[in-house]
Parts: sequence; structure tokens; C-alpha cells
Amino acid sequence: MSAIWHPFTQHGLGEPTPKIERGDGARLYAADGQSWIDGISSWWVTTHGHNNPRIMAAMRAQTERLDQVIFAGWTHEPAEDLAAELIRITPAPLSRVFFSDSGSTSVEVALKMALGYWHHLGEDRAQILVMEHSYHGDTIGAMSVGERGVFNRPYDPLLFDVGTIPFPHAGMEQMTLDALEAACAQKPAAFIVEPLILGAGGMLIYPAWVLFEMRAICAAHGVLFIADEVMTGWGRTGTRFACDQAGVIPDIMCLSKGLTGGAIPLAVTLCIEPIFAAHHSTDRSRTFYHSSSYTANPIACAAAVENLAIWRDEPVMERIQALSDAQAAHLAMTSHHVMVENPRHLGTIAAFDLAAPDTGYLSNLAPRLIAYFRENGVLLRPLGNSIYVMPPYSISADDLAHIWSTIAAAIHALEQDKLH
Repeated sequence: MSAIWHPFTQHGLGEPTPKIERGDGARLYAADGQSWIDGISSWWVTTHGHNNPRIMAAMRAQTERLDQVIFAGWTHEPAEDLAAELIRITPAPLSRVFFSDSGSTSVEVALKMALGYWHHLGEDRAQILVMEHSYHGDTIGAMSVGERGVFNRPYDPLLFDVGTIPFPHAGMEQMTLDALEAACAQKPAAFIVEPLILGAGGMLIYPAWVLFEMRAICAAHGVLFIADEVMTGWGRTGTRFACDQAGVIPDIMCLSKGLTGGAIPLAVTLCIEPIFAAHHSTDRSRTFYHSSSYTANPIACAAAVENLAIWRDEPVMERIQALSDAQAAHLAMTSHHVMVENPRHLGTIAAFDLAAPDTGYLSNLAPRLIAYFRENGVLLRPLGNSIYVMPPYSISADDLAHIWSTIAAAIHALEQDKLH
């Protein structure tokens, strides 16, 4: 029996846990040769495919020079190169890069930056505004600004209060904007949002013009605008960053997942100069007190530098567009089924809901679907009765077709009451 306690896994159900030996492109392989098509980019991280040769080579080369060094008061070339390139590809006035090691910690950093900014300015602005159904991670601050429910109910005593803005459902966008306007008039510290699509909240999509208007409202009231691009960044929504589609420049931007192409953990939080300046002082008490032991790990930074080089050198956007078009075509064919509801598509992400009496994240339908997909060579992880496909950009047409044909077969089995 393994001693491992797996994340988001109820071990009491006794579900199998395949042991993966290697990865290649969009496929994962067990020791016996069995393989699975990675239809969710291994939790949304893998962009150019597993074991991308360029990123692997960059990591190997870095291991021969420097593995780790304290980043408090010290620096190294991979971090300097990465920070410079991130500032180059992100819009001004983003001018500072703070390193961390995961999406959750990048959000924690963003929240602390925002609160520290107002504190050092001597203004009593501490409330954080969030969007309904959002998810920003599993650390305490990140849970606090996410949807309250099954994910975090046992930890309610640890979570701080936030102001919640309704999700901008189609036809109800103005209600969201009016609610944000009213909340911003009370002078909160910041508004954090997943731009264009809410991931763990059910792949809920809203239009770019709403994101633009939300940013404008925050700017009019001097409320810091935090864009959590941990999942939406690096091409998932069809542009390098989701904010690009709305012409929005946040005050703070969180990046992780695809930052290294998904090869190794790393995160950054970018911010505008006034936030850095509010902490910049000869007074040591104004120091930004946040770090982790492995901040800006050189090997991870080398992977990220090479990932950005791939974006410069290779036709990444063309691959993304081709995948987006293919996803749209497969979704359109699947959408004709009577059990398919609310089909939605954004960039490389396609999703829909299955009509079922048992809905929500704890739907008993999800584990049955996961088992069916696993048994048929596909790694998919539905969010309750919501099925989504988000593969690496390197996926072949045949593998993508197999994912969607397996989904169709699962729907048929469910319809025939044969999905056990």
C-alpha cells in the first residue's frame, strides 16, 4: 500500500491510481506500455507537450551550473533573463516581477502586495472584491478570495471576509457591472478576477467587453485590479494572455502553470511601479515580507526562459489557432446530442454540461466518467457534470479526435444507462 495522500482524491473510494513512467507530447505512458491522451494538460500546465526537448535541454544544462541559491539579497542569470523577458512581453506599466512557486502563492503575493500598498500609503483600504464562482488556489488567502463551498468549508474559521460580485451571465452583465461600481465606491483595496473564463468554477466564460468595463470601473475608483492569469495565460484563451483580448492592463498579474511550459513549478506576480515604490524605503519595516525557500529556483527559471524562447522562435500562435479551430469543430458535432447543454469554447478550451439530475462538483457522474475515460485511454477530469477538453498545443489531430469520440461514446453509454 502506498503511503501517498493524493490531492483532490477520496482514497476511501478505492479508485485505481495508474503509475506514469514517462510522457511524450500529448501522451502519458505506464511501465507496461499502456498510454493515455492527456486531455487536460495535466491540470492545465503542459503547453508545448510533455518532455519538450528544448525545455528539457535547458533544464539539464542549468543543472550543470547552479541548482539553487537564496534569492533574498542574491540573484542569478536565469532569473534576471526571465524577468527582463516577462517585462518585455507584458504591457507597460507592469514593471516589477516577484517570484514564487505556484499559482496559489502568486495569488497570495498579489493580495499582500495590494494590502501592503494601501498600508504604506496610510489609507485604510483592506477589503478584497472577488467574482462569484471563482477559484484562485488552496492556500488560506487564495481560498478566502475563491468561491465558498465543498473545497473549503472545513476551513471557514481561517478565511477572511470578502465582497462578492455576481458572475456576468449572458444577459445579466449590467448587474455585475452595477454591483462592482457600488462595491468600488466603498473604497476596497483590490478586485481579483480570472479574466474571460473561470476554471475550477466550471469553465464559465464571459465576454471581453465585460472584462474591459470591470477594469475601467476599478480604475475610476482607484481600486487595484488583479488579473489571475495562472490558468488563462500562455495561450489557453487564444491569446498569450486573456487580458489581451480586452485591451486590459492589470495593476497586478499572476502567472504560473504554462510559465515553464508545464515542466517544473514556478510562478511570478507582476505589478506596476507605484506598488513597488510604496514598499521602497530606507525603513526596513516597509520591506515586502514574503518568500519561500525555493524562490526563483535557477533550474525552473531556465525552463521558463526556454519556454519564452519557444514562443519567440516557433509558430506557437498558429498551433493555438489550429487547435482552437479543431476544438470548435468537435464541440459543434458533440453539441447536437440531446444530453449536451451550454456548449462553450474559448481559445484551446472547449466545455459543455451534461444534462443530469445529479449536478455540481460532488456529482456522482464525475467519477463514473473519469473511470470510463481512463479505461479508454483518455485523461479527462470533469468538473461535476461539466466536461472540458484542454490539451497541450502539440496534440495530434488523431489524438484529439480520439478524445472527442471517447466523450461521445461515454454520453451514449450514459444515455443507455451503461456507464457504471
